[in-house]
Amino acid sequence: MALIALAADKGAPGVTTAAVALGAVWPRPVMVAECDPAGGDLVYRLPGEHGMLDPAKGMLSLATEARRGLRPEQIAPHTQRLVGGLDVLVGLTNAEQSKGLDWLWSPLGRSFAILPGVDVLADCGRLGPGSAPLDLLREADLVVLVTHATLEHVAHLRERLSQLSADLPQQRARLGVVVVADPRGYRGSLTEVERVLAQSKLPAAVLGGLAYDPKGAQMLRGEWGGRLDKSLLIRSARELAGNLMQRPVLERPAQQAPSPSVVADPRHATGPQGFARPDPRQSGSHQIMGERRGR
Repeated sequence: MALIALAADKGAPGVTTAAVALGAVWPRPVMVAECDPAGGDLVYRLPGEHGMLDPAKGMLSLATEARRGLRPEQIAPHTQRLVGGLDVLVGLTNAEQSKGLDWLWSPLGRSFAILPGVDVLADCGRLGPGSAPLDLLREADLVVLVTHATLEHVAHLRERLSQLSADLPQQRARLGVVVVADPRGYRGSLTEVERVLAQSKLPAAVLGGLAYDPKGAQMLRGEWGGRLDKSLLIRSARELAGNLMQRPVLERPAQQAPSPSVVADPRHATGPQGFARPDPRQSGSHQIMGERRGR
């Protein structure tokens, strides 16, 4: 269906939290994939459906199989399911593991983009000179940079967008920004970042925001009891997911039937190694992980 790549400039502020929060409320079947060459955090943050996540099952195991060629149907057996139903492709655990894997990002991006029946939210972490995930970003339907509404972060954002518009000429109309903003000045922060982008004549639009909500982020990681679905983080994630789904590039895949040549093996369509299918009774919040801890 669609590949949405999330990344940031210096400091990668909240990319993983943004990816997981969006995955928790995404209105279509979805997978979160850790594609940060510096290493991922999910194995340390979140519990799996059957206990702790296995760091050896994910990007590393998929890379071993992909050396003989990568097809979309090969991805599902390497995913794991979190408590609550969100499917994840666990990333590398340290930067050393990324050595020799630069070849993987382009075929992985192509496979994500045509994965039948599933959207992919790719957490690409921090972007920098010669960043390996650039090949993955070239395959994305939408590239989203996460930023805080501070002078320092917006300055870095402008520089990164300028570089990306040169590196990703085909994605010029598909670059977007998500602003992590203090709830007390939430709308004003989004408006200010929009103003800066307009003045800079950069080829990107503010797609929405996420509330800066440390307690909600802790609940998302299972570190705090409470109703995660009532948190400012998840409420803003629902609004952001709705904004993203209105983008024409994300509406298009839902109307296209997958090519027979890339249809996944039906044995992987359900069960612990398959991708989550939404329960229509749950109205677009089928993967709110924190609700299991609500009291």
